[in-house]
Amino acid sequence: MKQYLLSIYQPDGEAPPPEILDPIMRDLEAVNDELRAAGAWVFAGGLHPPSTATVLRAKDDDVLVTDGPYVEGKEHIGGFTVIAAPDLDAALEWGRKVAKAITLPIEVRPLQDGSCA
Repeated sequence: MKQYLLSIYQPDGEAPPPEILDPIMRDLEAVNDELRAAGAWVFAGGLHPPSTATVLRAKDDDVLVTDGPYVEGKEHIGGFTVIAAPDLDAALEWGRKVAKAITLPIEVRPLQDGSCA
């Protein structure tokens, strides 16, 4: 099976209050449980805010180190899930379920063959 990255696009700023976030996280965990039961789960993770990022950029014979994201924007990748699916249509269906659960945009992108060991 191919592997796909489901990237969660999150708006910059504070997390929603618990009365909004808690039901979303319950819905997301239900989708994650469904992924596991279907054998499609590979792994997932949430990310700290972009302000915690460090960017390394090769320049000539050196590597420049800078704080923060490379590109400024109004949203960032807040988390991701890697899944195994037989084809893009199946991966998109999982992406739809995640998008409905968390009410945020999801980018679905195939991993290149041999990307994961």
